[in-house]
Amino acid sequence: MHTIKYKLSSRIGAYAIALGVLFSSCQDFLDVDKDNDNPTNAPLSLLLTGSQVDLNNLTNFNLNGGTILSVYTHQTTTREEYDQYGLKVDNINMLNDWNAVYYTLLNINNIISRGTESGDLVYVGIAQIEKAYIMSVAVDLWGDVPFSEAGRLESGIISPKFDEQRTIYNEIFALLDAAKENINSGEGLNQPATDDLIYEGDTDKWIRFANTFKLKLYNQTRKVSDFDTAGFNALVAEGNFMTSNADDFEFKHYNVLAPVDERNLLFLESYNSTQFGSYQSPWFYEIMKGVNPNIHNGNRDPRIPYYFFNQLQANQLPVDQGNPETGDPVADYWDASTGFFSIRFGSVGPNVSFSAENSYTYPGIFPAGGRYDDGEGASVNVLMAGTTNRPTGIAPHRILTYDEFLYIQAELIHVGLMSGSASAKLREAMEASFAKVDQVVAANDAPQDVPVLAGTAAANTFIDNVIAEFNSAGINKKLEIIMTQKWVATYGDPMDQYNDYRRTGFPVLADPLAPSPEYQLDNGDDFPLDDSDTVLSNPYQFSWFWPVNELNVNSNAPAQKNPASYKIFWDID
Repeated sequence: MHTIKYKLSSRIGAYAIALGVLFSSCQDFLDVDKDNDNPTNAPLSLLLTGSQVDLNNLTNFNLNGGTILSVYTHQTTTREEYDQYGLKVDNINMLNDWNAVYYTLLNINNIISRGTESGDLVYVGIAQIEKAYIMSVAVDLWGDVPFSEAGRLESGIISPKFDEQRTIYNEIFALLDAAKENINSGEGLNQPATDDLIYEGDTDKWIRFANTFKLKLYNQTRKVSDFDTAGFNALVAEGNFMTSNADDFEFKHYNVLAPVDERNLLFLESYNSTQFGSYQSPWFYEIMKGVNPNIHNGNRDPRIPYYFFNQLQANQLPVDQGNPETGDPVADYWDASTGFFSIRFGSVGPNVSFSAENSYTYPGIFPAGGRYDDGEGASVNVLMAGTTNRPTGIAPHRILTYDEFLYIQAELIHVGLMSGSASAKLREAMEASFAKVDQVVAANDAPQDVPVLAGTAAANTFIDNVIAEFNSAGINKKLEIIMTQKWVATYGDPMDQYNDYRRTGFPVLADPLAPSPEYQLDNGDDFPLDDSDTVLSNPYQFSWFWPVNELNVNSNAPAQKNPASYKIFWDID
């Protein structure tokens, strides 16, 4: 494991250094007729590594769109503009994701064109899968986007047209089919190996991912009027989907700080920041704790200490602002029974704006490579300044995983598009989710003893209770339970959950305008939560603004949209 880690680390660093050499060598380009020592084209291996490093940033945290999406899916909260769905037209995180799509697309198109020319078709196939993925994300976020004319400056196209979103999806399906043919051909003198940061050149895993990803897209579009039933049935008949957590499509992160910081980006946004912007959602926490009256009530999720790290011990007042004389926590949200301390979605309460970095709950070991919560509490600042108990930041960016695939199957069975038992598949998905937590923890090199989760009495009891709740529920509630468990399992990668909420309405999200109490916390003290302190001033945004820069410079760009009414084509009520 350590050998692999250092190989990956050195390759990412080498990618950054090599690109620096390539670009710096251009300074003297006009001084010579031809420079035989500095190639003008990077090798396919370097381009592939670079494309995957860039793909990892898409919808990730730390100045990318995951920071927004996790608020829109109520896995985190924030004081930033996207609280109350207030994303603005010039948001930098949104612009970073737009740039990530099209910078990465240039790299990928280069691999495809050069690999086709040289006959290195396995590289071409992998690049085509990556292209299908990033363009699906672009459509899912923005709708109509440049595609057929994007990145064609050499052809004189400086204002690419915005293609219709359904047309792009058709091209994505075709790309995946072509990719599988190219990979299965095995052709090429050059074959991916350690330059492939996802699967290390394992073409069987790439094919299984392509099929699983294609199934995800079919599930996503299952409500459209021209749903490709024949193509869907052919894919199901073909099978060859992910078979275990070993097939997960994810980008691994490591506790390496130079030449580039390779730690998990949610970790960097929280543990490595003096004032992070992603707070842990009390709504998410209460559902996991089993106090939400409408879902999993009384069924506490044993993943809580793997998901959240409390700096406070149980019954410890927030050290930054609590009043020990009166017992007032001076908190927007504080659970005395665990030390969970955060801010609520849409809060305008008197205690929301305090800087309390020494008290707030942080993302835990599973989503961010942070700290496992052993109930003892600890200051993150002290931990990060130390040498023995410092959290590692080793946790993958999980993009499409085996357990998520099982939830997709459970949904498809539930709606009648696949055969089988939705209850049995849901159980299988939840068991895989718990096993995934253990897999992430095992790779974390945590400086603390972290207990195994899967197969424990607590895990089995929780799963049994969810299945009993599912079996006794009505049709709509069954779908809510599947989507809620998928939402919990995928904490740390909110892109697909943003899609799921828009197309199914689940999981149910916090709503300050709802007539019933929004939060159920009761510390039994004289300082209860006041739901009137949470408000909602904006409608839900079903897509993202097109970046202003693109609209200003692209003469073929459409007029700006209203994201509260502009929906993605598969978002059908």
